[in-house]
Amino acid sequence: MTMTSVVENVLSPSWVSLDTFQILQYAVVLGVVALLGKLMKLYFRRRELNKSFACFPGPPCHWLFGNAHKCRQDGTDLETLELWAKEFPYGFLVWLGNFFPIFIITHPDYAKTVFGRADPKAWTYNFLEPWIGQGLLLLSGQKWFQHRRLLTPAFHYDILKPYMKLMSDSTNVMLDKWEKFDYQNKSVELFQHVSLMTLDSIMKCAFSYNSNCQNEGDSTYTKVILDLCSLVYLRFRRVLFQSDLIFHLSPQGFRFRKACKLAHQHTDEVIKQRKAALANENELEKIQQKRHLDFLDILLCAKDDNGNGISDKDLRAEVDTFMFEGQDTVASGISWILYCMAKYPEHQEKCREEIREILGDRDTVEWDDLGKMNYTTMCIKESMRMYPPAPLVLRQLTKPITFFDGRSLPAGSLVMLNIYAIHRSLSVWEDPEVFDPLRFSPENSSGRHCHAFVPFAAGVRNCIGQNFAMNEMKVATALTLQRFQVSPDETRPPIKIPQVVLTSMNGIHLYLKKIKRTHQ
Repeated sequence: MTMTSVVENVLSPSWVSLDTFQILQYAVVLGVVALLGKLMKLYFRRRELNKSFACFPGPPCHWLFGNAHKCRQDGTDLETLELWAKEFPYGFLVWLGNFFPIFIITHPDYAKTVFGRADPKAWTYNFLEPWIGQGLLLLSGQKWFQHRRLLTPAFHYDILKPYMKLMSDSTNVMLDKWEKFDYQNKSVELFQHVSLMTLDSIMKCAFSYNSNCQNEGDSTYTKVILDLCSLVYLRFRRVLFQSDLIFHLSPQGFRFRKACKLAHQHTDEVIKQRKAALANENELEKIQQKRHLDFLDILLCAKDDNGNGISDKDLRAEVDTFMFEGQDTVASGISWILYCMAKYPEHQEKCREEIREILGDRDTVEWDDLGKMNYTTMCIKESMRMYPPAPLVLRQLTKPITFFDGRSLPAGSLVMLNIYAIHRSLSVWEDPEVFDPLRFSPENSSGRHCHAFVPFAAGVRNCIGQNFAMNEMKVATALTLQRFQVSPDETRPPIKIPQVVLTSMNGIHLYLKKIKRTHQ
C-alpha cells in the first residue's frame, strides 16, 4: 500500500465515522465501569462503616437519605435529637446521606472521655475559616497550644476587673433605650438589642473602642454576624453545600463572601486604630496609665519563647474569633436568661431582691458584687442548663477512642457532643424540664457528675473566655432586673434553633415594665 492510499484511507469519512462511533462506545463502557466502581467503593465503605459502628444502634435509616433529614429545620431539631437520646442512651449515629455518619454523644460519661482528649474541631468547623480564620477556635496541635498560652493572660482577673464599669455602661445604654419605648400592648424582641449591647461591650472591653453602635441605629456588623451564623449552619445541614465549589457558585456562597468581607473590614479598622495609638504612645507603661490593658494590647505585645510576635494574619484571626465568641455567644446567653426570668416570675423576684440588697441605687456593677450574687448566679446557670448558648460541639477523632463500657469508635470518626441533651439527661437531672435554680446550690452540686453541666465545654479545649462571659451575663441580668419587670409574650413563644449559637427562629419577645427606683 502506497503512502497516498494510506492517507486517503485515514481521511475517508467512513473511517472517521467508524472511529467516532467506537470512541463513543468506549466512553460509555468506561463511564459505566467508573460508575460501577464508585458504587462498589461506596458499598464497601458502607459495609466498613456498619462494621465500625455495629455496637452503637441508632434511629432507622433510609437506604439513600440516611436519617439526618428527620431533624427538620422547623425548630424541632433539638427535640428530635433529645427523643433519640432517650431511646439510645450514651450515644447514637445520625447519617448525612448514607455514607457520612456523625456519632452523637448525649451522656456525661461519654462526654468526659472525649473532652479529656485534645482532638481537633471537626472538619465542619472549616466552614467558619473564611470568616474567623485560623484562630484559637479552629487551630489544633502545637500552634493551638502556643496561641492558647499567649492569650491566657488576657483573661486574668486583674484584666477582667476594669471591664465591670464598661459592661455596666453598655448595658445601661440599652436599658435607657428601653425606658423610652411605648410599652402599650407591645413586646420587645430581645436578641437584636442584646446583640448590639454585647457588641458595644466587647468593643469597649477588649479593644478600648467606642463604637456607639447602640445609638447609631442597627449595626451593620451585627447583621453581618447573624447572616454568617445562618449561612454556616446552612452549609452544615445541606450535603451539597458541603462542596466548596457548589457553595462558592451558589447565591448563598456569594452572600457569605460579601459578609466575610464586611466583617474583615470592621476588624481591620479596629486593629489599624490600635496600632496607630500604640505607635504614638510608644511604651506599654504609657498605655496602662491612660486606660486598662485590654485583649488587643496583649495580642499586639505578646511574644513567644523566641521573642516573635503574632503575625498580622494570626492577629486578625484571633480578633475575629474573639469578636464572634464574645459577642454572639454572650448575646444568646443573656437573651435566654432574661426569657427564663420572664417565664418564672417567682425566681425573677428573688433575684431582684438580692440585686437590690447588693447594688442599692447604684447603676454600675462592681467586681466585688459578683461574688455576692448567689441566687442570681444559680438562676443564670439553670438558664444555661436549659438553653446552652453553644448547644452542639464537634470533634474529629485523631485516634480510636474507647468508652467506659468497652464500646469504641475508630480514628477519623466525627463526634458531636450534644450539650443540650447532656443538660437534660434523665440519668443525671431529675425533672430536667423543670426550671430549678437550687440544682446549683452547693449542697446539690457537690455530688453531681463533673461533665453534667458543660455550657463552656470542658477539658483542655474549654472556652478560654468563660469568666468574661459569665461576668457580662451577671452584669446584664442584674441591671436589667433592677430597672424592669419582664414577662413573656405568650402569643410568640420562642422557637429554638441551633445555629452556631442557640437562637430563636422567631426572636425572643418579652414585655417590659419599668420599675420606679427609690432615687428617682
